[in-house]
Amino acid sequence: MKYWLDTEFIEDGRTIDLISIGIVAEDGREFYAENMECDLSRASDWVRENVIPHLEGGDGPTDLSAEVRAFCDPDQHGKPEFWGYYADYDWVALCQLFGRMVDLPKGWPMYCRDIKQWADQLGNPRLPEQGKDEHHALADAQWNRRAWDFLTALARHKDG
Repeated sequence: MKYWLDTEFIEDGRTIDLISIGIVAEDGREFYAENMECDLSRASDWVRENVIPHLEGGDGPTDLSAEVRAFCDPDQHGKPEFWGYYADYDWVALCQLFGRMVDLPKGWPMYCRDIKQWADQLGNPRLPEQGKDEHHALADAQWNRRAWDFLTALARHKDG
């Protein structure tokens, strides 16, 4: 099962603090949550201007790792394959929900595939426009799916 993910986070060069996460599953399911424990007072001006306005607020899950684990459960949905765009920090933010890398749920890979790297391998084509909701984690995860679909079609055309 493929999952396209995006996170929004605060980072200071030493730590990555998850603000929100969006995941789109290959079967059409979607997951969005905000980390109610995130200290938004630490946000940079860029995060304040580009991310915080998209937050929905309200009550988030009390155990975000359990919610993500259930959404991506290999026993119910098959072995997960994760995709992101410039996904290095997104992957770290997701993995930190479970503690150390070796604490990832059973059946999960220890890596995320990157749409940008794949685009580079395909000649760096212009990807679809992201739209006004860029930097909302779920909207970005949905865009990641569209970009992946675009690159899949491009790769098939080049191969075929």
